[in-house]
Amino acid sequence: MSESKTTANHDEIRQWAEDRGGRPAVVRTRGEGGILRIDFGEPEEKLEPIEWDEFFRIFDENDLTFLYQDETGSGKNSRFNKFIDRKNG
Repeated sequence: MSESKTTANHDEIRQWAEDRGGRPAVVRTRGEGGILRIDFGEPEEKLEPIEWDEFFRIFDENDLTFLYQDETGSGKNSRFNKFIDRKNG
């Protein structure tokens, strides 16, 4: 069975993403910042690549935490991740 974890630690998030070939990205919205995503593989058209500094600025300004899995139920690296409100996480 796979287990989900949460963290707000920038180094842990970056290491998890980079270990899986992930890059920081954002879906731009009308307001400042945008909706954060980790982009894997071929860049998706709707995602705008950003630097880690901007990624974590948006992350902290929106008081988010990172929900993720290290492994799938079968023991392979998992790419499952989600950004949730720190207060409700």
